[in-house]
Amino acid sequence: MSAGSRLNGLLYQAAGAGPHPTAVLLHGLPGNERNLDLAQALRLGGMNVLYFNYRGSWGSGGHFSLANAHEDVHAALTLVRDSSVATKYRIDPSQIILIGHSMGGWLALRAATTDAGISCVAALESWDIGNTGLKTVADKTARDDELEYLNYVSAPGAPLRLAGTSEDLLLEMEKNATAWRLTTLASGLNNKTLLLLDAVDNETHAPFVAELRRLGNDRVTAEQWPTDHSFNDRRTALAEFVVRWVDDRCLD
Repeated sequence: MSAGSRLNGLLYQAAGAGPHPTAVLLHGLPGNERNLDLAQALRLGGMNVLYFNYRGSWGSGGHFSLANAHEDVHAALTLVRDSSVATKYRIDPSQIILIGHSMGGWLALRAATTDAGISCVAALESWDIGNTGLKTVADKTARDDELEYLNYVSAPGAPLRLAGTSEDLLLEMEKNATAWRLTTLASGLNNKTLLLLDAVDNETHAPFVAELRRLGNDRVTAEQWPTDHSFNDRRTALAEFVVRWVDDRCLD
């Protein structure tokens, strides 16, 4: 539950008595790529994985907004840390990792800035929503293109259910653009262990990594691969890489 609305989700449980480290897996907008192959690989590697759909997405209750999605991440973190839930599902609440793709990568990074208990984040092809908001304010063509996409994913029968309009969702990005840029979030991530894995054409990767390193974060693993936004031609390599990174950098 998040703010009284039911969130649909799945918990992949690792074998054995545990308790097990647990990853919270965050999907993108709207989330056509769920990365459940990665969830299975993490489970085989000895981790539980919680996957869920944000409010107003893919049949979850309530309405979708970026602010609501941020709250939903914290609701998921509260759930996996709950003592009765942790005992029932063999969760080690001291080892919770956020893993997100696209918008989910941005949400994972943003959540880590406000949750001291999250020390490890893997962000895969992160969508810099703040950067998009700045672009749509400055460029009418970019704004029209973004609005067309938001209309598509929130039309009747589409994955997203909004309280207002797609214009409202775009205005949410634009009004918060500076605060939500990855380079702005960097100051809240200085004590976090981070994996930033992006495609080679991700234009916000380099400035974000540079800002993290300028601020003194020496726990950043940053790579860019020649692939597409969903790693479609690198799925096996992606799973192997993320599982190995989590094992090497995140677990006691």
